[in-house]
Amino acid sequence: MTDKLCKLFVGGLNVETTSDGLRAYFEQYGSLTDCVVVMNQQLGRSRCFGFITYSAPGEADAAMAAKPHVVEGNNVELKRAIAREDANNPDILANVKKIFVGGVKDHIEAENLTEYFSQFGAVEKSEIISDKQTGRKRGFGFVYFTDTDSATKAALTKYHTINGNKVEVKKALSKQEITTGGRGGRGRGRGMQNFGGGRGGGYGGGYGGGRWVFFYSNGITQVTYRWCVTCQ
Repeated sequence: MTDKLCKLFVGGLNVETTSDGLRAYFEQYGSLTDCVVVMNQQLGRSRCFGFITYSAPGEADAAMAAKPHVVEGNNVELKRAIAREDANNPDILANVKKIFVGGVKDHIEAENLTEYFSQFGAVEKSEIISDKQTGRKRGFGFVYFTDTDSATKAALTKYHTINGNKVEVKKALSKQEITTGGRGGRGRGRGMQNFGGGRGGGYGGGYGGGRWVFFYSNGITQVTYRWCVTCQ
């Protein structure tokens, strides 16, 4: 779980920004164990995004909390990096503060959820859903965080163990949010650009062993499409 909380995606970089330049900026928030600007190998130029990995989750949290960031003249987008196994779950970065917790046993109470998930950020409230007629617990609940990044951190790990009980965690989306991908009403997949395994070969095997995928909503320039970057 710790590794997932330490790795961040940086989008919208200046084409002239190098890995050293990226490192020089983000080291103000903590020690970086890895830092790379992804290159187009055919053209020999930056693809204007990269990844940074901090030595501890708290350092990554500090960088996230300090947004917005300007690196070498460019307003950049800082997001949580998403592991390849989560590629089929693009809504993991939906801008919601609520998570679903499934597989909850009867001995787990709402207070247990609050206590456990507080490690990811401030929890507004937790609830375990019960049958309205019988009062019996239905085996799932919800946790409401005070910010979206805390919900994302919790959802980066699919399975958690609470009081000996293995539970499944994912973002809790309304029907409308499922349709729009949690992006405030814009159509899901609209104008999606895939920079992964198509022509140009993606950004290749030199970074992370092909583990990392990122779904990037370019809010800086108000473009309505999403980037889908996949290591092959």
